[in-house]
Amino acid sequence: MPYGIALDLGTSGFRSHLVDLDRKAKILSTAITVRHPLPGANIMDHMHFWMTSGREITHRIIVETIGDLIALYGKDNLKQVTKVSVCGNPIQLSLFEDIEIRDLAFAGKSKLKSLGVVSPDRKGGVRNVGEIGIPGLDPEADVIIPPAIRHEIGADALAMIIKSGLLERKETCMVTDYGTNAEMGLFHEGELYSGSAAAGPAMEGQSVECGMLASPHAISDVNEAGDGKWDIIILDDTLVPVVTARTNPVTGETIKILDYKAKGITGTGVVSSMALGLRSGLIGRPSIATPDRRIKLADGVYFTEADVTESGKAMGAIRAGHRTLMHHVGLDDGDIKTMYMAGASGTYVDPLKAQECGMIPRVLDAVYQLGNTSLMMARDLLASDKTLDMMKDVASSISSNHLMFAGSEMFEKMYVLELAYWDEGMGMDMYNDMLEYEGLKRLPPIKVPATVIRKVRSDIPDVGEGLKTLDPVGRIMRARFKGCTGCRKCQRKCPEDALTVLGEKGNFEVNVRSDLCLGTACQACEFNCPEKVYVFKDLQIGN
Repeated sequence: MPYGIALDLGTSGFRSHLVDLDRKAKILSTAITVRHPLPGANIMDHMHFWMTSGREITHRIIVETIGDLIALYGKDNLKQVTKVSVCGNPIQLSLFEDIEIRDLAFAGKSKLKSLGVVSPDRKGGVRNVGEIGIPGLDPEADVIIPPAIRHEIGADALAMIIKSGLLERKETCMVTDYGTNAEMGLFHEGELYSGSAAAGPAMEGQSVECGMLASPHAISDVNEAGDGKWDIIILDDTLVPVVTARTNPVTGETIKILDYKAKGITGTGVVSSMALGLRSGLIGRPSIATPDRRIKLADGVYFTEADVTESGKAMGAIRAGHRTLMHHVGLDDGDIKTMYMAGASGTYVDPLKAQECGMIPRVLDAVYQLGNTSLMMARDLLASDKTLDMMKDVASSISSNHLMFAGSEMFEKMYVLELAYWDEGMGMDMYNDMLEYEGLKRLPPIKVPATVIRKVRSDIPDVGEGLKTLDPVGRIMRARFKGCTGCRKCQRKCPEDALTVLGEKGNFEVNVRSDLCLGTACQACEFNCPEKVYVFKDLQIGN
C-alpha cells in the first residue's frame, strides 16, 4: 500500500500529512512542529544564518527536523512512502532543496554579479529523497517540488491563488497568507500585483511573551462576554476552537467552562486581545491600563505592553503592504470587493477584529477564510500527477507585478505612520492628517463586510486519525572554544535559555538549541563573552 507525505514548510514551523495514495491521498495522520528549527524568528534571520554559519548546517537542520517530524508516523508507515510533496515560500524551499538563496537576499543584478551568484531554476519538478537527504525514507522515493510564479513569488503564493479561486473572480479582490512573512496579492482586471511584508513572528504567536504556534492548547480567540469579562477560546487536540473559560482580563478571575488548559497564545489570539483591549480601553497603544500592565487571559497566560508593541509592528506592516499595493494600482478604498484570508492566522482570526486592527481593508463586501492553502496544495500534488503540470501552467500564465516593499517609498511612508500609531499612540485623526500631508488618502470609516464565510473549521480541517506534535525541534549546535574559562556568562545572558555550558576546567563545550536560539539577530552569547573567544558561526551539529 503506497503512502505519501505532504509538507508545508512555513517560516514559523512545519506541518505535514501522511496520506494513502491508493485512496486519492486520503489523510491518515497529521504531524506538526511547535516552531521552526533554524535559529532566528523570521525569514531574514534564516537567510543570515545560511550566509554566516553555512549552507551545510542550515540544510542539515532542515532535513533532519523533517526526519524527526515524519518519524512520528512510525517506521512501518515510512517504509511504504513512495512520494513526498512540499510547498512553501522561495526561501524555505531553497533551504530544503539545498540551493542558492542569495538571489533572494539581495536586490540588484550588479550585486549578484559581483558575488558570482547565478539564480537557480525554481520552475518546479521531481527529485528524489536521496538527493534531498531526508532521513527515514526510501532514497528512491519521489520528491515533488512546485514552481514559483517568479523567483521571489513562491509556491505558497501560487497555492494561495489557486485554492482561493482568485483568478476566476471578475471583481477586484485581495488575498493574504497571514504569517511571519505575509504574502499578499491583489487581482485587478486580469493582472496580479503581489508583495511580501515582513510582518514579524507575532502573527504566528512568536516573539510574544506567552506566545506559541497554532497548536493544541493555544488561545486562538477571545470574545466579549459582558460585565467586562472575556470568553477564552482554545484550539483542542484536533485544532478546532472551543470556549474553555470566562475571565476578567484585569483581575484574572476565571470561571472554567471546559477542563482544557491553555499553554499560550497564538497569533490570532494576539489580534483578538488587541481588538478587545482597544475597544474596552484596556490598551492605549502601547500602554495597558491595568495595575500590573498586563491583560490576564487564562491558566497563567497573559498579554504584555511589549506584546502590544510587537504585534502592532506586525499589523502595521500588513496594512502598509495592502495600501501600497492599492496605491500602486491606483485603487481607492471600496474598489477592493473581496478579501481572502489564508494560513492559520487567516483561519482562526475574527475578520471583524482583524479589520479593526488594520489587517484587512476597511471597506469590503465579503471575506473568505481558507485555511492552510500551502498544506492543501502539497496534498493535491500527491493526489494527482496532473497537479504539478497545472501549477506550472498557472505560474507561467499569470501576468504578475511584484513590488519589493523594502525599496518602496510608499511603503516606507505608510509604515512610519503605522509605527507612530501603534508604538507612540498617535491618534487616528493625526494619522489621517499625516496621510494627507504625504499626499495620500485618509482611511475611510470601517464598513463591516456583509458576507463572512469561514470555509474550514480549522486551518488543517482534516487531521486524519490524530494530530502529533514535535517538541523539541531542531538540533543541538555545539562548539569548544579555545580559551573558554567556563564562566557561563554566555549562558546567563541568553534571552531564550537556549544555551548551556557543559564540562570542567579546560574542557568546556557550549550547547545551543537551534530552535530556541534567536540566531544572528541576537548573538548575545558572542557579544558577552569576556574572553572574546566565542564565535557563533563556529557552532556545528555533532554526529
